[in-house]
Amino acid sequence: MINFQGKNSPQKGIQSKLKYQQLADHITSLIELDQLHIGDQLPSLKQLQQHLGMSKETLLKGLNELVEKGIIESVYRKGYYVRKKAIHHSYRVFLLLDKMNILREQFYRTLFARLEDRADIDIYFHHHNYQVFENLIKENLGAYTHYVIATFLKEDVAPVLNLIPDKKRIIIDLNEPGLLGNYSSIYQDYGHDIYHSLHQLKDELKKYSRLILVAHPEAVHAKLVIEGFLRYCTEIAHPYLIQSEIDEKNFQRGNAYVTFSRYDTDDVMLIKLARKKNLKLGKDIGLISYNDSDVKEILEDGITVISTDFEAMGKTVAQAILEEKVVVKRNPTRVIKRCSL
Repeated sequence: MINFQGKNSPQKGIQSKLKYQQLADHITSLIELDQLHIGDQLPSLKQLQQHLGMSKETLLKGLNELVEKGIIESVYRKGYYVRKKAIHHSYRVFLLLDKMNILREQFYRTLFARLEDRADIDIYFHHHNYQVFENLIKENLGAYTHYVIATFLKEDVAPVLNLIPDKKRIIIDLNEPGLLGNYSSIYQDYGHDIYHSLHQLKDELKKYSRLILVAHPEAVHAKLVIEGFLRYCTEIAHPYLIQSEIDEKNFQRGNAYVTFSRYDTDDVMLIKLARKKNLKLGKDIGLISYNDSDVKEILEDGITVISTDFEAMGKTVAQAILEEKVVVKRNPTRVIKRCSL
């Protein structure tokens, strides 16, 4: 039995701390002093109750705090075991993304830079597969202090996300409906963003006779983008067309396109068609693409973009974690004008 009765007993610790925090601190000190080693089993709840005189609820709260930080782990029907000795970080973050690309990397690098000295970050990907998404969350419930999640799934994800305690839940990018509690959400408002962005580009768009939105039906946020697009075109009385893919039959001088395909394949196709028909981008054909990249900055002398600020998103998520507060905020979006319009 580990000695919980000596001079370092949690009952003789800093009295200003709650009992469960004293317990967590004491176990931490035993690990740091090599009185507990990686792989060692902690006493059972019954044994801890007998030696410490704490309630089962208090003990579980203290142990769960250590589980969330990755210091100990709970093994079903066996008990608690020491998992690691490096215990300097206050937070342990479960980061679940749909995929990794240059934009997600910007978010991750910013988040990591802000939390580097305060948190461990474990990153996972669901690749738009609901079963993978569900399994990853359920398998890691109770193991982290915070859960930062990007969804973009066709299925209703609310039942799974609601399994995460609301104060530990941080939803990014897409503001999911049906979530319960007081949780953080740093999201893109797709309808608002395209509506106001097109207004910023109104003067450039005047020279084009028709505005075409290429909206792939499988995109989860397509409906929101379409709503904002229609609001702008109706208000300005600008002729428009919405199509699910690039159609060479109606590709002609005077068209301006708005694209937001996942891998920028529509941009490539439009550039190829413009070259094929000897039409110049920014003069005969217009192009506005979603989300900036280094390639878009130089391709065809520069592609005009509507781009959310993923660095700002990373900073806001880090703020919510470090300040331990709920943040609900629309992430800022920028319009960068270049030669394609």
